[in-house]
Amino acid sequence: MPLTCRGRVRGQEPSRGDVDDALGKFSLTLIDSLDTLVVLNKTKEFEDAVRKVLRDVNLDNDVVVSVFETNIRVLGGLLGGHSLAIMLKEKGEYMQWYNDELLQMAKQLGYKLLPAFNTTSGLPYPRINLKFGIRKPEARTGTETDTCTACAGTLILEFAALSRFTGATIFEEYARKALDFLWEKRQRSSNLVGVTINIHTGDWVRKDSGVGAGIDSYYEYLLKAYVLLGDDSFLERFNTHYDAIMRYISQPPLLLDVHIHKPMLNARTWMDALLAFFPGLQVLKGDIRPAIETHEMLYQVIKKHNFLPEAFTTDFRVHWAQHPLRPEFAESTYFLYKATGDPYYLEVGKTLIENLNKYARVPCGFAAMKDVRTGSHEDRMDSFFLAEMFKYLYLLFADKEDIIFDIEDYIFTTEAHLLPLWLSTTNQSISKKNTTSEYTELDDSNFDWTCPNTQILFPNDPLYAQSIREPLKNVVDKSCPRGIIRVREESFRSGAKPPLRARDFMATNPEHLEILKKMGVSLIHLKDGRVQLVQHAIQAASSIDAEDGLRFMQEMIELSSQQQKEQQLPPRAVQIVSHPFFGRVVLTAGPAQFGLDLSKHKETRGFVASSKPYNGCSELTNPEAVMGKIALIQRGQCMFAEKARNIQNAGAIGGIVIDDNEGSSSDTAPLFQMAGDGKDTDDIKIPMLFLFSKEGSIILDAIREYEEVEVLLSDKAKDRAAILKGKMIPSYIINSNPEMENEEQPSSENDSQSAEQITSSSQEVDLVDQESPEESSLNSQPESLSPADMDNAASVSPSEQISNPMENHETTSLDGECTDFDNQLQEQSETEEDSNPNVSWDKKVQPIDSILADWNEDIEAFEMMEKDEL
Repeated sequence: MPLTCRGRVRGQEPSRGDVDDALGKFSLTLIDSLDTLVVLNKTKEFEDAVRKVLRDVNLDNDVVVSVFETNIRVLGGLLGGHSLAIMLKEKGEYMQWYNDELLQMAKQLGYKLLPAFNTTSGLPYPRINLKFGIRKPEARTGTETDTCTACAGTLILEFAALSRFTGATIFEEYARKALDFLWEKRQRSSNLVGVTINIHTGDWVRKDSGVGAGIDSYYEYLLKAYVLLGDDSFLERFNTHYDAIMRYISQPPLLLDVHIHKPMLNARTWMDALLAFFPGLQVLKGDIRPAIETHEMLYQVIKKHNFLPEAFTTDFRVHWAQHPLRPEFAESTYFLYKATGDPYYLEVGKTLIENLNKYARVPCGFAAMKDVRTGSHEDRMDSFFLAEMFKYLYLLFADKEDIIFDIEDYIFTTEAHLLPLWLSTTNQSISKKNTTSEYTELDDSNFDWTCPNTQILFPNDPLYAQSIREPLKNVVDKSCPRGIIRVREESFRSGAKPPLRARDFMATNPEHLEILKKMGVSLIHLKDGRVQLVQHAIQAASSIDAEDGLRFMQEMIELSSQQQKEQQLPPRAVQIVSHPFFGRVVLTAGPAQFGLDLSKHKETRGFVASSKPYNGCSELTNPEAVMGKIALIQRGQCMFAEKARNIQNAGAIGGIVIDDNEGSSSDTAPLFQMAGDGKDTDDIKIPMLFLFSKEGSIILDAIREYEEVEVLLSDKAKDRAAILKGKMIPSYIINSNPEMENEEQPSSENDSQSAEQITSSSQEVDLVDQESPEESSLNSQPESLSPADMDNAASVSPSEQISNPMENHETTSLDGECTDFDNQLQEQSETEEDSNPNVSWDKKVQPIDSILADWNEDIEAFEMMEKDEL
């Protein structure tokens, strides 16, 4: 802790959550920085440090640690230290007393990590107790179900090296099994992997994919496992993934997350700092051009903010402002300099060092930046700063004679620990699978079986890298260009039209659509009725139009964010009250932002009738059928408000819009509010509610079977006994499950208590859902956003990528993964005995305790999602 000048000991300082999972009371920084001392030619200090490790470090602590962090930092640190210790011993001056003690410690730690692999899939648990392992009560772990792809796929180098050093093959076998399972679970059509996977079932928990947090080192270790172990199957897998990355994720100079099942659909509006390693990996692959492009973009961000923010938007603004002194950009700078010999990268390294000394250096080390915009510090200097940042920056400037061993004889782990390449021919007892036939569909250029020359790759063209960088020189500054603003202002004075603003956009306006096209923004109608905006700057008519497009997309995101903070209307209820239901079936309905507000007025009760035409988009041809009744209309082909006016003019007392997306349900999709059409809707006096397809089909099936079906539209379900007596007493039953039978009616006191529990839980879930940086959804809708020829008023989810989805007002998340928990008031039926022989519903009741337990699980899942973001 460089501000308070003392070490951080687990349990003695306030918990920082998952960040502390790297700390196991095993002198993390000391072990992680062992081989850095040798690289810096501090051999005497290295010898002293090894003695300290052997004397003081205890690996048998009752501490729960991250399997991933412990592997790359501690096991990798011990193996890197051992690799250089035996090298020094062979040279004959230092470490003559050394007898593989670090290797024995590494083996001890390896055996402590092995119980984490005790799963049917072979994927390791994310955490383990160093003393008690997994699942024992005292272990306090073993109940986790999910892990990140990088966590499970970043083991092969250390575990294989441990097997090759010791001859104990079990470590390499376990790491290979985990990699094999991840490979088998890749999304076959896109060849991408998700961020989070269930370690027991292999189901993808988070289906977004990129090259940053949660996945990064999985790709890195596939290529480096081929380099270290000489197994062609690892290169084949890497090339298959790399082809998918360059096809879907790489949008030079950006690397944007996508959905694995819909890889043309971006999943974020921002990039995280961990992807800065990728240009270095591309150098190892031999694909230099995109490496130079992405690296230059990252460098422009650094020049703007002094450091690379933990996350930044596609228009290069700060998304998450902290910077924990991550070394990935320095790593890529080193590899690009090795590949090109271009002195430009020495200038980049000089900038990094100057910024560290100017802004991060404090009396007791280097402090992480809490906010790159303000320069505020955090009392934190992670071990990777000494393990990686120092190492890469020193190697960037070091001449060959400055290093006492040949660095080309080693490969860097993801933590920059050095493992000798001669391990590829040592203790080879692992059988290799020949799976080449699986990859024949790919371009042959992806199967270059050689790694790039680590010397200068372009001796005949020293300006090669510069020619690639030059067009990107001002990519960051131009994203918020003062010069362009001045040009714009001058053009306004000369009579030119100002750029289109998000708040003014109307999807029904052909002129607006033409402006979008000019800005490189396209409007896509998805199959499920949603509308999406996608922006590709290279398709813009000019650079200024591209800037306008970026600004327009950012405004749309901000507009959506503002909408999210507005007052949200709660769900409504559609209760079937006629024979033989008598109020037992209550369907969760979405409200409308126009018409009669059921929370302020008496509920509406009436028989239902289908309108003709069923879509309600023109004057009804059967007004006598809907007169004095509640009209059923199908969603689609026109605006909701237009449907409401047509049925109101026919004499309907209310309306129920049924989703035309077959199979949709409030169980699996977020509820939404029906928006107006951008006009004054005060003329609509009847209540309007929305039902998804599953709930709507319950009413339609009832009509087919019983003909006369009466429903109650209200803000919440009413007491069934009161319905039978003709009275209306509030009840707190919210149910959309028709499969129910006789149950005793709880007392009003219990009802009240349940209501309080429901309210409390719902608010808590809404809060978590709203604050989740990726999974938030939007329920409100400005009246100015109204696409043509449909009832899908457009909105933009603030959580989505620069293919900025202009979602319609129902607020579905892009992959259908995120649901609004208001709609997960999992339908509970509480029915009283009824002697009517016609009632034949199956009994299926979910107690309120079960519902609350489900909510708590969902809350924990969302909290974990937030923690896993970086």
